[in-house]
Amino acid sequence: MQRSHLPGILAMAAIVVASNILVQFLLLDGLLTWGAFTYPFAFLVTDVMNRVYGAGPARKVVLAGFVTGVICSLIGSQIMLEYGPAVPLRIAVASGTAFLLAQLTDVTVFNRFRAGAWWRAPLVSTLVGSALDTALFFTIAFSASVTLFGAQADAAISWAWEPVPFLLTGPLAPLWVTLAFADWLVKLSVALVALVPFRLITGRLSRAG
Repeated sequence: MQRSHLPGILAMAAIVVASNILVQFLLLDGLLTWGAFTYPFAFLVTDVMNRVYGAGPARKVVLAGFVTGVICSLIGSQIMLEYGPAVPLRIAVASGTAFLLAQLTDVTVFNRFRAGAWWRAPLVSTLVGSALDTALFFTIAFSASVTLFGAQADAAISWAWEPVPFLLTGPLAPLWVTLAFADWLVKLSVALVALVPFRLITGRLSRAG
């Protein structure tokens, strides 16, 4: 590992740790968590590393984030709350799977659009990666169609199956669908905002290099 890659690894680890902590704090009657606003910046870190150093170092940063997430999940699984562990196995598997596949997809898509306008690669890759991340996490974590984790795990997240108005105003849908869509909207917003620091950081690092 080159010393120049260390800031990216530390930034990714910090985002993963912060998001694992902030996901415990709810907003808008539980529609979102504070972690929803920090986690999308993981895509910014991956894209900056990809633009400045290439796909290989970007994948190393992704791996560092994945390992950090696994450690956070292991710690969370040992913290017992009133309803069970702070991080149940089903949530841990969903989180790790979604992070790893979405971030690696981000790297691949970024490379596909690398030669275009400066904003195209980070924007398209983040939109694709964040959509995949949201779909994988919420489906694995909360969908009633996923039965791999057993009846006890299903019972622990059965609250997510409750029919509620979509986004609190639309037709009835399982609660987890609304949570997933709200989460994706935050990721979409952050993807647009993150273009500014992406441009600034990559420009500075490129000049420094």
